Amino acid sequence: MFQSTDFLIYVAATVSVVLALVLHFEPRCGQTNILVYLGICSLMGSLTVVSIKAIGIAIKLTLDGISQIAYPQTWFFLTVAAVCVITQLNYLNKALDTFNAAIVSPVYYVMFTTLTIIASAIMFKDWSGQDVSGIASEICGFITVLSGTIILHATREHEQTTAPVGTVTWYVSGDSLKGAEEEHLITIHNSDYYVQ
Repeated sequence: MFQSTDFLIYVAATVSVVLALVLHFEPRCGQTNILVYLGICSLMGSLTVVSIKAIGIAIKLTLDGISQIAYPQTWFFLTVAAVCVITQLNYLNKALDTFNAAIVSPVYYVMFTTLTIIASAIMFKDWSGQDVSGIASEICGFITVLSGTIILHATREHEQTTAPVGTVTWYVSGDSLKGAEEEHLITIHNSDYYVQ
């Protein structure tokens, strides 16, 4: 399946786009455009899913008595999966360090899911035996899930970045936030010094 012309074209296009994003776009606009890091993650993720699915098929065949350990394709997909997972984690961490997680999560989910469905459909011919209504219902389900994810993240209450009026908060050692209820404080109510 992975030697089919259409899948090899997809892999060549994916690797070319990833190399362009890593070598050209990341140094220039990686810190300002979220699509650079997430594009790398999503494209590599689509190859990861296809590789893991191929490894799963190899394991299933091995358990059925047809050993796949001697075949170089098994080791090739293990290597591809390892490289893709490491690359994906690296750039996802860069995206999370650079951009807000509330933005990274839905954009990554949408891109990753879309590219994974495309890669699986190309390699495993997932839609070749289905009729039009089955394909249409899968596309509608996909759009519903993606829309729900985007709406949930768009309407989610953002974390409070400033302290509410009337509270006392401060940073200790630069990282821990403390409030009045967590410490013993001296409160001055009037000219008499009342200690709380």
